[in-house]
Amino acid sequence: MSLGFAAEGLSKSFGALVVLNNVSLTIKPGETIGLLGPNGAGKTTLVNILTGYEQADLGSVTLDGQSFNTLPAHARAHNGLARTFQSGRLFSELTVAENIALGALSVGISSKVAEKRTAEILEILEISNLAENRANSISHGNARLVGLARAVVAEPKYLIMDEPAAGINEHETPTLLAALKTVSKTLGCGMLLVEHNVQLVLDFSSRIIVLATGNLIYDGKPEHALSDPAVKSAYLGEMSLNISNVSH
Repeated sequence: MSLGFAAEGLSKSFGALVVLNNVSLTIKPGETIGLLGPNGAGKTTLVNILTGYEQADLGSVTLDGQSFNTLPAHARAHNGLARTFQSGRLFSELTVAENIALGALSVGISSKVAEKRTAEILEILEISNLAENRANSISHGNARLVGLARAVVAEPKYLIMDEPAAGINEHETPTLLAALKTVSKTLGCGMLLVEHNVQLVLDFSSRIIVLATGNLIYDGKPEHALSDPAVKSAYLGEMSLNISNVSH
């Protein structure tokens, strides 16, 4: 059996608009991959197809050799694929611990095991002090950490994160980066980080892939990504790529 989360030849159009054009990628167990691309590149559509919220026109998705093509989102979650959402909304009247436990309960894990894993992930992410706080009382940065905890409490094989840094300030970003690295080191799941924060992606990822106008234009080492002519051209005029040196 081939280990890895893989997409092969994904294509998607909405009417005459081609959003994805023959896109392939693989996430190996334990690998940390960053997905970059300018607005309109097709990142959100790709994430939705990978996680079962949209269907591709062509192509296939597999997890450790198992076809995911016909599986809806909840079935993919039951089979080891977790996702965080850009909105990252928590249940405001529940406590932090209760919000996290829902991530395990939703895939059929018993309440006893869910409680144990919740305590463990609170400790791993160093937010045990927030456990009994209501979700509507914590900072936005901490809410992002709780959303991450909720996604990984079920110990997925692969985790896809849709802009986990959205809305957090520059002072909170290092805490999020540390949490992402801790999850990678502690749980060992393959991780795909989709982010507009280029520096965060470069600092976190062992490999970078870049989409532009629905096409995969780069797949390689982070330290070479921003000097690639196709990547520079894709971002030209949209954002400054004056990024500090990449460190891992």
